[in-house]
Parts: sequence; structure tokens; C-alpha cells
Amino acid sequence: QVQLVESGGGLVQPGGSLRLSCVASGFTVDRVAIGWFRQAPGKEREGLSYISSFDDKTYYADSVKGRFTISRDSAKNTVYLQMNNLQQWDTAVYYCGAAETLATILSPDYWGQGTQVTVSS
Repeated sequence: QVQLVESGGGLVQPGGSLRLSCVASGFTVDRVAIGWFRQAPGKEREGLSYISSFDDKTYYADSVKGRFTISRDSAKNTVYLQMNNLQQWDTAVYYCGAAETLATILSPDYWGQGTQVTVSS
């Protein structure tokens, strides 16, 4: 069974940090592209960051560039999203998705269930 499971969300103060995890089963994360997305209440889903297969090339949306970092741990079959300097507008449900290649990462073949990130003072 192919599955992605996100974790690491929670409540954090503005300026704080969180690290999200996306653990894959049924496939290895080194062989696919992985993306992180978020959706806030009343808003459309937003693509945040992507990592390509094998070579670990990374890409970031302007809204998170310089604050978020995506990485892959092959031994744990996990992709992370390190989020620094979080602000209230970062509050959303965060999802990871997997696609065969980076070219199709905006339409992932598989999604995780999401993890809630709330930034509040």
C-alpha cells in the first residue's frame, strides 16, 4: 500500500520554528519527487516547496523562500520541511504529495492526510 503520513505540526508563536515530516511507505522517497503544500481556511491549496528524485534539487515558492527548507533522509524514507520565522499567515493544514517526476509535482499521485500548523501569539 502506498501511503504518506505527515507529522510535526502544532502551535507555535510568531517567529518560531517547526519541522514537518512526511514518512513514505510502499515506495522509496529517493525515487520520486516530493512536494509540500498548504491550505488555509477559505483559500486555495498553495504549493510551497519541492524536491526532485535522486539528485535532491530543491525549489521554493516566493512566499516561503529563505524561511523554509526541504530535505530528504533516505535511511528513514522521510522528507522534511523545516519552517523558520513562522508568521500568522502561515497558519494552514500542511500536506505532502508524491509524483513520479518534478514535472508533475503540482498534480501529485499520492497525498498525505495533512498536519495542522497554527501560528499565534
